[in-house]
Amino acid sequence: MEQENKNMDCCGKNSKYKNSQNMCGGGGAVYGLGVIGAGIYFIQHANTFWMGVLGILKAIVWPAFIVFKLLELFKF
Repeated sequence: MEQENKNMDCCGKNSKYKNSQNMCGGGGAVYGLGVIGAGIYFIQHANTFWMGVLGILKAIVWPAFIVFKLLELFKF
């Protein structure tokens, strides 16, 4: 039974799907859409060109802002 559970892990090195290109995707698409959405948000709220540039940089690292706010909320 334990061996069967190891084989069901699509991203593990013991996976029966280790040669498949499509089994473990999806996270990159979600991150990419998040970057696009955050970029649009930050650029729309920029007052100057350099604030727009800063908005693009913020859009790239938006998950760090989310983690920071969650940890701040939970007082860790």
